[in-house]
Amino acid sequence: MADTLGTFEQAVLLAVIRLREHAYGRAILKEVQARLEREVAAGAIHSTLERLEGKNLVASHLGSGTPVRSGRPRRFYRIQPKGVRALNDARSAVNSLWHGLRWPLKGSA
Repeated sequence: MADTLGTFEQAVLLAVIRLREHAYGRAILKEVQARLEREVAAGAIHSTLERLEGKNLVASHLGSGTPVRSGRPRRFYRIQPKGVRALNDARSAVNSLWHGLRWPLKGSA
């Protein structure tokens, strides 16, 4: 089983998958905020992406500069096969934890 992914790491990886070739910092930030329905610091996204890249769960490359960014390039991310396996393992673990319970939970046991 791969390293255990936290909820935030899962949100970032799933944003990379959803955004496909448009997965760069600001777009990932907006996607994660929309899915989690809360504000997220840009630094949290960037540090998580660096950590995920260090674990070889995502890879990145620099795109060409744009006038909107004063010629600075964007860093684009894509999920790696190891990242897909980690997400599948995380989903499997959660499904196993919930197996046999009805959702949503009601009252006390």
